[in-house]
Amino acid sequence: MKGLFKPKPKTPVELVKLTRELLLYANRTAETREKKREEKMSELSKLLLEMRTVLFGSDQSEPNADACEQLTREFFKEDTLRLLIASLPKLAMGPRRDATHVVANLQRQRVDIKLIACTYLEANFDIMDTLILGYEDGDVALTYGAIARECIRHQSVARYVLESEHMKKFFSFLQIPNFDIASDAQATFKELLTRHKSTVAEFLSKNYDWFFQEYNSQLLESSSYITKRHAVKLLGDILLDRSNSAVMVKYVSSLDNMRILMNLLRDSNKNIQFESFHVFKLFVANQNKPPEIISVLIANRSKLLRFFSDFNIDKVNEQFEADKSLVIREIATLDLNETPSTYGDDDDGETSPS
Repeated sequence: MKGLFKPKPKTPVELVKLTRELLLYANRTAETREKKREEKMSELSKLLLEMRTVLFGSDQSEPNADACEQLTREFFKEDTLRLLIASLPKLAMGPRRDATHVVANLQRQRVDIKLIACTYLEANFDIMDTLILGYEDGDVALTYGAIARECIRHQSVARYVLESEHMKKFFSFLQIPNFDIASDAQATFKELLTRHKSTVAEFLSKNYDWFFQEYNSQLLESSSYITKRHAVKLLGDILLDRSNSAVMVKYVSSLDNMRILMNLLRDSNKNIQFESFHVFKLFVANQNKPPEIISVLIANRSKLLRFFSDFNIDKVNEQFEADKSLVIREIATLDLNETPSTYGDDDDGETSPS
């Protein structure tokens, strides 16, 4: 007779409460009975899958808005998110993925028009410390990284991370030998520096000196192809964003910065050359070039014009051709008489493409 009756489905509130109880259990280390622990963790895995189904729906049904709101409200009523993050290292990969999807969805759920996940995180910013420092632990790095990116969808949370010491640590995270972890850190780094325009512009303005010193030396001048390619591509995205116009003008007014980009134009890899061109063109197009930049461009004019005349990409790209024509025209018409002759050396050919 027992098999004739299906158990009554758990309500969203019950799902969260049961999950919270099991998360508390998972974070205790006193349990020595392996079989009981396995049973509890299996039950926790099932609950995470059930919560995911409530939030995302199933093959048979779409998610119910009321159920999603109830689950969200209960989830953030107490420290369920903190407990879940602390328990992730103890979960198998399947439940970890379910947990990540649950947390991601909850960042978008509104209760009474409010994103209560954002309100919760603003009162518990230290959770972001745990997530970002997860890059130091290979076992949880990818899971914590994915959750961190969902959390920084909220502008206030992104601002917290940008203003923290964690931003300096990213320059190490981006060079972790493990490709998957370094790539995930790159995805988070890019999200922090591109999603919230006004916050990013404020961060770059306040932290210009140390940030670009680290960016240039550790990323653009890295010996790693992957690091350099990601870095120069992201630099172009940052500088070409209108919100960062003041930062762009400052960056392209530096001769040292231009030297780095000229060296990247000489890279043996076409992809790096192409992305570098999109940054280098900003130095050339700048209508208020400092005298030292004009002098170096003129001193290297013949080499630059020869390089760009042969510089092509595999696919037809009208915008690229237009930009290249502008760069060639601008360099060809620069006037040496407008610059102090003391800058007019050839830099021993070290920075010009050849």
